[in-house]
Amino acid sequence: MRRFTTTGVCIPEKHYMVNIEDRLAKIKEMVDDGKYFVINRARQYGKTTTLVALAKYLSDSCTVLNLSFQGIGAAGFETEQSFVQALCRLVIREAKYGLTLPQQTKSLMNDFISRKNEKANLDELFDCLLDWCYTAEKPIVMMIDEIDSATNNQVFLDFLAQLRESYLNRDAKGIITFQSVILAGVSDVRHLKSKIRDEDQHKVNSPWNIAADFNIDMSLSAEGIAGMLGDYEQDHHTGMDTQAIAQLIYDYTSGYPFLVSRICQLIDDGPVSDRLPESASAWSRTGIDEAVKVILNEKNALFDSLSGKLTNYPQLKQSLRRVLMEGEQFAYNPDQENLVQMQMYGFITNKGGMVAISNRIFETRLYNYFLSDEEMKDNTFSKEASIAKSLFIHDDQLDMPLILERFRETFTQIFGPLTDRFLEKDGRELFLLYLKPIINGTGNYYIEAQTRDQTRTDVIVDYLGHQYVIELKIWRGPRYHEDGEKQLKEYLNYFNLDVGYMLSFNFNKEKEVGLKIVQIDGKVLYEETI
Repeated sequence: MRRFTTTGVCIPEKHYMVNIEDRLAKIKEMVDDGKYFVINRARQYGKTTTLVALAKYLSDSCTVLNLSFQGIGAAGFETEQSFVQALCRLVIREAKYGLTLPQQTKSLMNDFISRKNEKANLDELFDCLLDWCYTAEKPIVMMIDEIDSATNNQVFLDFLAQLRESYLNRDAKGIITFQSVILAGVSDVRHLKSKIRDEDQHKVNSPWNIAADFNIDMSLSAEGIAGMLGDYEQDHHTGMDTQAIAQLIYDYTSGYPFLVSRICQLIDDGPVSDRLPESASAWSRTGIDEAVKVILNEKNALFDSLSGKLTNYPQLKQSLRRVLMEGEQFAYNPDQENLVQMQMYGFITNKGGMVAISNRIFETRLYNYFLSDEEMKDNTFSKEASIAKSLFIHDDQLDMPLILERFRETFTQIFGPLTDRFLEKDGRELFLLYLKPIINGTGNYYIEAQTRDQTRTDVIVDYLGHQYVIELKIWRGPRYHEDGEKQLKEYLNYFNLDVGYMLSFNFNKEKEVGLKIVQIDGKVLYEETI
């Protein structure tokens, strides 16, 4: 029976996975065109799975040399000889697993490996490889995974320089070499170069400036996820609506492969299946919310990397905090190293020229991260909400009107009447600090990115299968307020909800403080004014 997996390579015969044949066909076009390129994507983004599938996909038309630098230890990058010997061992190992390697090539590589006094060098290695390419019956494609293992090793750049020279000679002199070379890893080669070279050497041409752009989308689409769930449904007959569930998963993950697989894994054979043993209830919005809750609270390498980057780049941390908590917008600048690195690691994306967080799960994890900083400062709002938590939950539902009312009382108790103007982002942060301990451990929340700005914010709460939409806004007059009500009504229509909530911060001296109920086109709005 197949399973979902988040470790190692996805194998169609063993694991449920999204069909990536369209992706493979596009990559093959690049290979057929003789392009050299880098598949540069974040951690656990399907790079290795793609290479393994690609090797099979190309096998009829090409000889594929599929290597991984993870098989070379640190000592293998210390000298040119150690690198040549380590690489030859990898190639010979592949020959044991089915790679067609000419006897003469194998003998030369064994000779390189056995040398002690007469050192093996890259020139000899490439003479050997070019002879192989010349005599091979089919074009040879070299794929190297885990190139990050070569970080800070000059010998790797020298290896790339040799590949670059043979590529240039292929077109200039007609020399037969590799049909295509594909490198895969988190770091791109230009980033490796900048870390290795001294400052006075930065003007040296990159040894990989021949690389073609790799713009193929490797995220998983909602349609692709639905196809995978359809395969699962054929085996398990849960009765799930595969299209609807796929869209919910995509809404949380934006197709980040690890997050997609992790949600499914937790529902199929994890804590969610234990809490919701009936498959019909597990493969539902409630089950997805449960899985997301687990992901937001678990410790894994992906989130450790995120928090590590925020520690290493305090300026970036402040910028992301302003994007999330204050609704500011920042232009994406490819010359700003911290932004390039965060995009490289998959945490941000370039959305229409502006910096955006890659997906909703990363956003919420960052919100929790920033809010925890405030909670550690002896925050009164979190404490008050924690004490009153039991008052807000009845029959597994949140009493959102009471939460808004008690928040207003706490706010007024601390700050007094709201007469001095403050930024909307202050109210947003304080409300999230109040809300978080109430739903923590049971529900999730996220901020709707399309409405997050300095005038309006929609907070969406998922709690035990129920959704609550709360609009936070600054009072800017009756007309603006009516527009806000209409926008909230439209948003409720989107979520198929009949009840919504609004929290307004009003600086007028003659304001009417407190809760009122408004009905608009069949929708009920609970409006709390501070």
